[in-house]
Amino acid sequence: MRLRHAPARPAGFRRWSPGLLVVPLAIIVAVTLVDISSPTSIHLGPFLVAAPAITASFAGPGLTGAIGALAVTAQIVVAALHGGLTTPNHQAQIAALLLISVLVTLFRYVQDRHQRRLSQVQSVAVAAQQVLMRPLPARIGPLRVASTYLAAEAEALIGGDLYAMVPTPGATRLVVGDVRGKGLSAIGEAAVLIGAFQGSAYRNLSLPGLAAHLGNSVYWNTAHLTAGDPEPTESFVTALVLDVHHDEPFLTMVNCGHPPPLLLREGKVRALEVAEPALPLGIGAPSPSDYRVERFRFAPGDLLVLYTDGVIEARDASGAFYRLTDRIAACPSREPEAVVAHLRDDLLRYVGGTLSDDVALIALTRTDGPEPRAAHP
Repeated sequence: MRLRHAPARPAGFRRWSPGLLVVPLAIIVAVTLVDISSPTSIHLGPFLVAAPAITASFAGPGLTGAIGALAVTAQIVVAALHGGLTTPNHQAQIAALLLISVLVTLFRYVQDRHQRRLSQVQSVAVAAQQVLMRPLPARIGPLRVASTYLAAEAEALIGGDLYAMVPTPGATRLVVGDVRGKGLSAIGEAAVLIGAFQGSAYRNLSLPGLAAHLGNSVYWNTAHLTAGDPEPTESFVTALVLDVHHDEPFLTMVNCGHPPPLLLREGKVRALEVAEPALPLGIGAPSPSDYRVERFRFAPGDLLVLYTDGVIEARDASGAFYRLTDRIAACPSREPEAVVAHLRDDLLRYVGGTLSDDVALIALTRTDGPEPRAAHP
C-alpha cells in the first residue's frame, strides 16, 4: 500500500545546501564594500536587512541570528569608516537593522517551534492511520495483490475509503468500502467497519453473516453517536465483501451498493454485476437473509480490480469522467503492482494532481490453481 507521508522533520531542521549561505554572505560583503566606496550622501546600509531575511527562508533561528549579527557588524563598520558612529543617520540604520534582525530570528524560532509541534502531531496521526489501514500482503495463497490509497483530505493518509483482507479456511476474504462523507467522522466510520471485519475473521461467518455483522456494527455505531442529537446525520457505507477461493477458480461476493469489480480476461474488461445489490451498510439493522451471494469465475491469468467511486467519479478539466474500464484495458502490463501503479499515476494526471474524493484501488490475480470446473461464466 502506498501512502502519502507527512513530513518527518520541522522546517527548521530540514536539510539545506551549504551553497545557499553564499547568497546572504555575498549581500553583506557587496553592500559593505559599495557603501564604503560611495559618497557619504549615499547610504546602502538598509539593503543589509536582506541577508537575515533570506537566511530565514532556508535555515534555522541560530544561523539566521548569526547572519543578522554579521549584518549589524557590517553596518557598524560602514558607519565607523563613513561618517562616524555618532551620526544620527548611522545610529538609526544600526538600530533598525538590529531590530529587524531580532524580529526575523524570533519569527524563525516561533515558526520552527510550530513546525516541531505539527510534526509530532502528524507522526502520531501517521502511526494511527497506518495501524488502521494495514498494508495488504503482496502474496496470500495463490493470489498476488497490489493496492494503493490516495486521500483527498490535505495532509491525510486515509479518509473514508477502506479495504482489508484476512485469510479464511480455503479462501482469502476481502472488504472494500466507501463511507459517506469526508474528514474525521468518515475515518471513524471506516475504523469501526475495519475493526468489525478483522474481528470477525476467527468466527468463520458466511458472507451474508459477515455482511449483516458489518451492517449492524455501522448501524449501532451511528445510533450510539447520534443518540440525543435533535438532527442526526445520515451515515452509511457502500461495500463489497468477497471470498476468493484457493482450491477452485471462482469467487463469491456480496455487493452492498458498491461499484462492481472489474475483471480483465483475455484483453476484455467486464463488470461483475449482481442481480440485486443490497442496501449500503448502516441503513437499518440487517440480518443475513437480506444479502444474496453471487458467484463468478476467477481463473489463473484473470485480473480483478476493486475500487471506490472516487476513481470513476474523477473528472478532468472539461468535466469528463475517468473511464476506468478503458484505462484497465489499455494497461501495458497485467501484473497487479504494475496495473495499480499505472492507474494511480494515470488518474492523478487526468485530474491535474488534485482529487475531490478519496481513492482506493486493489488489483489481484491468481497465479496458479486447478483447471476451471465449477464456476459460472
